[in-house]
Amino acid sequence: MSDPAPEGDATPAPGDDAPADEDYARAYAAGFGEGIRSALREILQHTARGHTAQELRILAESRLARLSEEIELKRKSLLAPPRRPAWNSLLRAPQPTRPWVAPVAGAVPSLRVKPGATVLVREERPARALEYLRATSGAFPRTVVVSTRAADLPPTPGGERIDILLGGAGPPDARSGERLTPGEIGGRLRAPTEAPGGALVYLDALEYLSTENSFEQTLRFVHWLVTQAKETGSALVVSFDRRSIDLKEMSRLEHAFDTVI
Repeated sequence: MSDPAPEGDATPAPGDDAPADEDYARAYAAGFGEGIRSALREILQHTARGHTAQELRILAESRLARLSEEIELKRKSLLAPPRRPAWNSLLRAPQPTRPWVAPVAGAVPSLRVKPGATVLVREERPARALEYLRATSGAFPRTVVVSTRAADLPPTPGGERIDILLGGAGPPDARSGERLTPGEIGGRLRAPTEAPGGALVYLDALEYLSTENSFEQTLRFVHWLVTQAKETGSALVVSFDRRSIDLKEMSRLEHAFDTVI
């Protein structure tokens, strides 16, 4: 009969704190990720039936887009000492990343909008948004202004200036403006935003667009603008009178932007 194994060589009980290893971390991270995927897919299915689906859809799709990165971070955290109990991570709600928020007062440099950032300014008439326009235009090689208020547009320092004037009661001309669809405006914005260095896009014509088109068309145009600004390193500043739409539509509009002032 062989001698009994020494006490120090005893196999750890299931409840003991065994050292982490790569296989355990990969298996746990995969299960963790699949659980989140299932939860978010269920949210998408439920919210697709209600009027507030767009708001929750944006949040859920944003989480899904970052899921691979979150899983990898989780895997690394399991391997790095000291180990934390797994249930703590599952029970804690994920902390949302804070978007860059441009201040609304102070020196001119503090009003500059960074490349890739999008700002919505809620105001009855463009005022603060024009300050962003003046302060930021010099930081980009070109500025595109989409507006119905030709007389109110201030001069912008440096770089190329492209004005897209909308509206007017008669034939299109430089003073009365053109009757362009959101798709046609988007076509004109592609070249300046996709050029090297991007562009600052200033827009104060959403009220006009939502009157000439449906709100859904206008909202799709806004989402395209936001995506275009982020993908090209451009910046977007929009002035909008919140009184022109109801609270539910305003909430959907605000969710498209990084920063709402």
